[in-house]
Order: sequence, then C-alpha cells, then structure tokens
Amino acid sequence: MRKKLALVYGGKSAEHEVSLSTARAVTQAVDFGKYEVIPVYITYEGEWRKGKPLEHPAKTIEELRLAGDGTSQPDSMHGFLNGETPDIVFPLLHGTNGEDGTVQGLFEVMNVPYVGNGVLASSAGMDKVVMKQLFAQAGLKQVPYVHFIRTAWEREKAQLVEKMEQELGWPMFVKPANLGSSVGISQATDRESLIEAVELALKFDRKIIVEQGVTAREIELGVLGNDEPKCSVSGEIKPVATFYDYEAKYKDGNTALVIPAEVTNEVTEKMEDAAIRAFKVLDCSGLVRADFFVTADNEVLINEVNTMPGFTPVSMFPLLWQKTGVTYPQLIDQLIELGMERHTEKQRLQYTMD
Repeated sequence: MRKKLALVYGGKSAEHEVSLSTARAVTQAVDFGKYEVIPVYITYEGEWRKGKPLEHPAKTIEELRLAGDGTSQPDSMHGFLNGETPDIVFPLLHGTNGEDGTVQGLFEVMNVPYVGNGVLASSAGMDKVVMKQLFAQAGLKQVPYVHFIRTAWEREKAQLVEKMEQELGWPMFVKPANLGSSVGISQATDRESLIEAVELALKFDRKIIVEQGVTAREIELGVLGNDEPKCSVSGEIKPVATFYDYEAKYKDGNTALVIPAEVTNEVTEKMEDAAIRAFKVLDCSGLVRADFFVTADNEVLINEVNTMPGFTPVSMFPLLWQKTGVTYPQLIDQLIELGMERHTEKQRLQYTMD
C-alpha cells in the first residue's frame, strides 16, 4: 500500500520561488509506485492550498502553483486532522516561515511525521547569530563577526560602523541573520558600501550579522542521518563573481562546482569532524549542508550549516550525495525513512506521570 506523502512548498518567504523549483524536482524523482503524492502549496500571503494527489510528475512550476486550486481553502491543513492525515510530510520550504522551525512546530503539535530537522535545529540553524554562538560553545573555529538589531542601528549607526571597522576590517560581508539562498547579502569594501549593505539587509530581517572577509576556498559537505550522521564527499564552489550570491546560485550559471574537492586527507578529516559536531550541537536530524572556508595554510573555518539546503538535482547537497553513491531518488527515500524513524522514536516518550 502506498504511503501518503504530502509535499509542502511555496511559503510566505523571499525564497518562495526557490521552494517551487525544489518541489518540481522532487515530484520528478519520487517513486509514485511507493507514494501517493499530495501537493500542499502555500501562497505568498501564507494561504495553504491542499490539492488532489498528483497523478504524474509536475512538468512546470506553474503546474504546482495551480495544483491545489480546485480544493483550496485558507485552513486546508485542518483537513489533515479530518481523517486525511498523511503518513509523512516533506516540507520543501526554504527561508522564513518554513525552514526556521515555525512549520516544524505545527507538525509537532499535529503529531505528524515529517522529513528533516526539528524545531530547535531549524530555528537555531536559520538564525546565523544563534548558530554561531552555539558553534563557539562547541569550540568550532569561525571568522570574526559583529551582530546587531534594527533599533540599535537606528540609534547607534556611527558607533556600530566604527566598531565594525575596528574589529573586522575590509572587506566585510553583511547578511540578514534569518534568511538563506544568499538573499540580501552584500560585500562591503568601504564605509559607504557598508551602510548601503546594512540598509539592504534590514529589508529582509531585523537582525543583521556582519562577518570579516577571508581569503579562502568555499567547500561544503552533506550530512545525512539522525543519531549517527554520516558525511558525503566534499565539494568546492568556484564562482566567477566576487562571492557566491543569489544571482550566481540561481540565475547566471557561471559557478563551477568541483566534486570531490581537491583537499588533503587532513582537511577532509577536520571538515567531517566539524560538520558532525555542528550537526550534534544543533540537535539536527535528517539532513544538513555544512559550509566551510579553507585557507591557503589549510585552516578550516566553519561558515554555517543549512538545515534545508538547495534540493534540486543540480544543487550542491544532492550532487554531493550522488558522488558519494546515493542517487537523487534514493536520497528522497532515505530522508523519508529518517523522518519516520525519528517520529517513531518520539512516540516512546511518556507524557503522563503514571
């Protein structure tokens, strides 16, 4: 008997379109013989639209947008509690209101199995400041950074600029603390561009993180598992642009991905150790992409982890696992199995004092 697999995609997020691309890719790879695929589209306004089970892979993104139109209703998630609960939910959501623990909390309250990281790992992994503070507690090496919120910037702009100049130096990278896919990220090379970069980032989040630029290679690992996670081979990003921004990731196609990365065994061991430690300190489950800087003298600095990395067949995470021997359809199956495994373990908990 086929498992009911709900794919949740779209979302009230700046990464809405990225999510749709991911959902389209998953429908083209998932085994319709194993799963009854239920589309759940979340509009830009946050309205949930649950459609009839898909009969075939989605050919276009627009097809997924329209998948729920026949049965759409603002509170359609409540249908899951009316005898229509899926066996498992696969949240293909990137960014805020999806990758940040909010939708994971909803699934927890509903006691529905779901793929990927839980509430704590998702929220801590989304907030770059909290993530870096936890990494520091775990003794992981990182680049220096400064963080602040919108009200502090409005009150103390001159002091904060001076603090960043003194503690970081040029160039700097300015980022919204709670966003992915390089949205709102800019490089600053002087005071004027720094102020412009902060103002841009504040359009996407109230909390900003500014990191010291470092001359280094950008290398990533995939992590897969629950209590006993494993690492993929490594991959190096070689963008033509100054840094790997949104355009380089999704539009211009001028970025080379070298898999496996040409690194020494010592560097590989350092990255794998740091990736597993990061996975465990955030209490991750399912999947994570761990991003590193590797300097000319082979110093390994962890940049961040992504708890719902790009997930199309040409994204780094699936490519890393493909080169490790796990195909895209197999990766989807493994993630579903890991989600079911974690849910089953949680059912062992006791909620009464008897």
